[in-house]
Amino acid sequence: MELSLESISGALSTFQPKTGTLEAWNDAYVRVEDYLRAHRIHNRLHLSRLIIRILERAARRHEENPALDPTTLAAEEAERMMDAWFGEVLGGKDLPHDRIAVTGRVALLLTDGAEKNPYAFLDEERIPPEFARALQQSSIEAGPDLAVSSMVPRPIDLGPITEVAGETIERFEKWPVLRTLVLWALFVAALAGIFYATR
Repeated sequence: MELSLESISGALSTFQPKTGTLEAWNDAYVRVEDYLRAHRIHNRLHLSRLIIRILERAARRHEENPALDPTTLAAEEAERMMDAWFGEVLGGKDLPHDRIAVTGRVALLLTDGAEKNPYAFLDEERIPPEFARALQQSSIEAGPDLAVSSMVPRPIDLGPITEVAGETIERFEKWPVLRTLVLWALFVAALAGIFYATR
């Protein structure tokens, strides 16, 4: 699957947004590039072509409402394009955004599709049949159905040690003088242990 350099350079030279600042569109370009690289799109020619397509769609929306941020619009357009492409390839056009987004990205990652078919990702016209089949076969399959069970709460038995410890703490609370004596005895025993260990 080959792309002509003329088509890419032509797309780059024709992108001139009518609204927004050059700095804002440059930021949008960088964000979309990072986003596509996160999807393992490393082929620079294809990456540039996709970014320009996304930015052109975002620029059309920005003309309608210049108050919106170009970076936000570009991110939304990237999501829309991916949802539409995954829906077309996986046959899940009616699925909600969250489901198609997760299913598509997992399938793309499992098939290593962006590396094996660098020009096919987000291309509506030229999708190799073997790439489409690989994506469809690696879609997520749900596990077994959820089984409802009944769990009755039972008292926790911590054994005799906890009962003795609880009774001892209660005695100490009743007799503060005894508690003070025991604490001082522990402190003196610790000091004696340290003294003995250091000699």
